[in-house]
Amino acid sequence: MELSADDWEIVALSLRVSLVAVFVTLPVAFGIAWLLARIRFTGKVLVDALVHLPLVLPPVVIGWLLLLALGPAGPIGGWLERWFGITVMFRWTGAAIAAGIMALPLMVRAIRLSIEAVDRRIEDAARTLGASPLHCFFTIGLPLSLPGIITAIILGFARSIGEFGATITFVSNIAGETRTLPIAIYSALQVPGSDATVWRLALISIFLSLGALILSEKISQKVRAGNSIHVL
Repeated sequence: MELSADDWEIVALSLRVSLVAVFVTLPVAFGIAWLLARIRFTGKVLVDALVHLPLVLPPVVIGWLLLLALGPAGPIGGWLERWFGITVMFRWTGAAIAAGIMALPLMVRAIRLSIEAVDRRIEDAARTLGASPLHCFFTIGLPLSLPGIITAIILGFARSIGEFGATITFVSNIAGETRTLPIAIYSALQVPGSDATVWRLALISIFLSLGALILSEKISQKVRAGNSIHVL
């Protein structure tokens, strides 16, 4: 299980892509979750379906759509390159975008369930005592939603670590730039006699994903217990 320099590079890149994907996606996921949990509006079912579409579509389709939108000829990618000289094609930032989009449904669902579990009567009582909606949000709604936020972060991280289809379709397989753990495992499988490399990388993936899930459950339990004491 001794890791080579290339293995360490792959692990470091995977961690960077996953962490950036999660923390850039988190504000978007929270905003969508709050909208779906608290606001009634026309087309809510459609928005909910679109948010969860990456769960049911083949990841390759998501990668292809990203290629159309963010590629040099795409409406967003072309504009970014033309005005700011920014491109995400064949870059680790593109891999982070793909991972973030694939993790978004899981993050939104975890946060939404947590928001919906908050007793609205507590907020109503605070408002009758003169608290503003913003004050209620930061002192009641957000703290009581914290278990879902933490769960979303860790589930999003675990999902990002395992992202393959959308990433390889959108940003290809470039060593040191877009070759994350799943892509590295796929590449090693194409090379005869690379069983040891596949085993090493697969075990690292299992360790990271399983560790994230266990950590998510442990932290959520502690936060829920703390919130219960605070409310009582």
